[in-house]
Amino acid sequence: MRVLQISDTHLSPTKRHFAANWPALLAWATEQRPDLIIHTGDVSVDGADQEEDLAYCASIFRNLPAPVLSVPGNHDVGEAYHPHQPVDRARLERWRRHFGGDWWLRDVENWRLLGLNAMLFGSDLPDEEEQLAWLRKAMTDATGRRIAWFTHKPLFLEGPDEPDTGYWSVKPGPRKALLDLVREFDVALIATGHLHKSHDLRVDGCRYIWGPSAGFVVGPEMQPPMPGECRLGAVIYDFADSDVTATREDVPGLTTYWIDDVVHEVYPPRQAA
Repeated sequence: MRVLQISDTHLSPTKRHFAANWPALLAWATEQRPDLIIHTGDVSVDGADQEEDLAYCASIFRNLPAPVLSVPGNHDVGEAYHPHQPVDRARLERWRRHFGGDWWLRDVENWRLLGLNAMLFGSDLPDEEEQLAWLRKAMTDATGRRIAWFTHKPLFLEGPDEPDTGYWSVKPGPRKALLDLVREFDVALIATGHLHKSHDLRVDGCRYIWGPSAGFVVGPEMQPPMPGECRLGAVIYDFADSDVTATREDVPGLTTYWIDDVVHEVYPPRQAA
């Protein structure tokens, strides 16, 4: 069973700064003959405020060569307690109209793949507790299958006990609750996006993979030092029985755009109220 992870495409029908990378990604994905494609968030430039961004992304995803499951990123539904784009009921419902559930389950081979909405972590919305209850039940009912999570934000950058890294990873409070579940259910794989970096590490028996962006990379003036490679691409997972091979791939034809060069156009600063 071949699964592709793509991430952080940042597409929009109006802000087309990274649109030239979509045809190359589509051609590469078609060549891989996948059985399933998982997008780990930030499908859009600004779906959190512009519904047409989400509608556009959902429409072009239909051209991909396999069924697509997606989880939202901060640019799709907002994030917990953000001053301008807090994740809320309206933003979640907008995502669900175009992409279906923001958390989901898919069984492949002897694996249970679980998609999680990382933007709910630490949000204190009722959906946060609902998702956690669903997650526990989904893992309890896995009946011997190995477990993999796919979500947008990484749980940590350097290690499980690190302090708050702000924008870049899950906050320590919700992180601890999630890591307790990782240990309790022996989660084997956690695949994420968000950082626009490619990385592969193992901690306490769990493999953590950061899927690279297929849209743009981030320069050191906008992103603090952290592990991982600053490159574009995607990840191929080949699931067979209880094993998985994960390969972080370059995608031919992707142009290396730097968000630093165009951030003032793509994400202009908001005026103070």
